[in-house]
Amino acid sequence: MTELVREVSENDQLRADIYQLLAALLRRQPSSELLQFLAGLEIDANDGSDMTKAWVGLKLAAEQFTSEQLEDEYFNIFLGVGSGEILPYGSWFMTGSLMDKPLALLRTDLMQLGFEREEEVKEPEDHVAALCEVMGTLILEAPGYRQLAFYQRHMGSWIARFCETLAKTPSAAFYATVAELAKAFFVIEANEFEQLSLNIPVNCPGSEEEKIEPSTNELAS
Repeated sequence: MTELVREVSENDQLRADIYQLLAALLRRQPSSELLQFLAGLEIDANDGSDMTKAWVGLKLAAEQFTSEQLEDEYFNIFLGVGSGEILPYGSWFMTGSLMDKPLALLRTDLMQLGFEREEEVKEPEDHVAALCEVMGTLILEAPGYRQLAFYQRHMGSWIARFCETLAKTPSAAFYATVAELAKAFFVIEANEFEQLSLNIPVNCPGSEEEKIEPSTNELAS
């Protein structure tokens, strides 16, 4: 089968990179290397946008914390003894319970898209880090209508509430800045997908020429 090469715009590459960064930060506490990367970001502080302010806040926080310090913060927020201060799962934010119908629908969609779960991963597939990872991959590899469908079905209705909840969790210091970055980013994403929905023809899912074979990816959470 001929593999179709999809051109990726600079904007889409940046979006995918931010999704992957959020996935890394929400999956576990940041490594020393990731903190060093964030602390070294060059940011145009004259840009007064919410996104730029969030980048500045994350950069400053990365300069102040070590990976070892953030291990406790991450544990308290996302894991805890029994449960953390926030449950980072789509089903919880959509229905108020875990392992609910949204997770079953997500598993069906992931299978159809060619994503496979790693055997050693114990977290449900609707962990916010895993969903960010999938979105980052879809932006690089899938047509717009697939990106839009996945975002609307599995993230769009609750991700803003997740960001607001994370920002207010008692243990969040570094992760309050992660929440602000995510909040600003998903406001932009909502606008991106609103525009995309207006540009997609009503006869989607696309012509045979538009379709691509999704690669098989392994989910991590």
